[in-house]
Amino acid sequence: MLTSEERQRYRRHLQLPEIGEAGQEKLKAARVLVVGAGGLGCPVLQYLAAAGVGTLGIVDADVVDASNLQRQILYGPADLGQPKAETAARAVHRLNPLVQTDVYGCRATLGNVRELVRKYDVVVDGSDNFPTRYLLNDACVSLGKPLISAAIYKFEGQVSVFNYQGGPTYRCLFPQAPSADEAPNCAATGVLGVLPGLVGTAQATETLKVLLGMGEVLSGRLWLFDALTFQTRTLRFARRPGQAAINLETANPADYADLCGAGVNQISPAELRQQLESSHPPFLLDVREPEEYAAGHLPGATLLPLGSIGQGVGAVPRHHPVVVYCRSGARSRRAVEQLQTEFGFANLLNLEGGFLAWTEAV
Repeated sequence: MLTSEERQRYRRHLQLPEIGEAGQEKLKAARVLVVGAGGLGCPVLQYLAAAGVGTLGIVDADVVDASNLQRQILYGPADLGQPKAETAARAVHRLNPLVQTDVYGCRATLGNVRELVRKYDVVVDGSDNFPTRYLLNDACVSLGKPLISAAIYKFEGQVSVFNYQGGPTYRCLFPQAPSADEAPNCAATGVLGVLPGLVGTAQATETLKVLLGMGEVLSGRLWLFDALTFQTRTLRFARRPGQAAINLETANPADYADLCGAGVNQISPAELRQQLESSHPPFLLDVREPEEYAAGHLPGATLLPLGSIGQGVGAVPRHHPVVVYCRSGARSRRAVEQLQTEFGFANLLNLEGGFLAWTEAV
């Protein structure tokens, strides 16, 4: 049941016969997973929170960077260097304290995607790479969840809804992933700052329609938007039974490989605990700042802050497993990428969720 505070806050929804109190109660009970708290995820989170969606899961391993502020409107200069998932959750709470947030400071991976997706009614894909899009699609097919997907490029955006009531999946529209050269991300090409706001708002709209069971959902249709001409087109596409049947169990794991640079292998806290209890435990590399290390760290970990990786690389073994960690997994991922790309390391694992996930799980 809605409280008097909720009736006041959502009054304009309650006045719509298509929503009403019963529809608002559906939203209150709904659970939505938003993967990516960047350009697309920011407007999605804002509007779903404002609409009263009861629980929002936020998945993002990155930290706020100055280049994000041009379009990722949940963040400001005071948030630079802070984990996006946690910062976005705080912004959601300020916007609507009646909404619960689940924070996941990690990337969606083959190792954790099933556990992430199964808890939610709908998944919203705000990622910026094809491996994650295929991974989320296959997880949604495996677990029977609708997927609200979008992509942006320079001045253009697109939105569709996949795996909705037996409709087409992402693989029905895109059976084969393009190469990295064919699909550069916005870091390489740039993007009009307002574009993800428009496209992400469209994603939020489709999410509410799916949750409420109203209107004509963008299932089997791809909505295209061109900001330079302000023209839109809608393309129809059909379900392909062979592609629609692909899920986490039947997909080629290579589909989830990192197409835009050196791949980063992950290790979960539970897996790390097992390895630390073995006769040949891995070398632990903490890339946080000294004050963070002093406040608490994994037993026996060596401190090498991310900014000093180049100077301290000689302290990292090359012929023994190395697990790299930070607070939530974002800085350590960058450290692994730097060590692999610039110094040729091939024995590194990134701790999923970082020290926060370790302390919670272990």
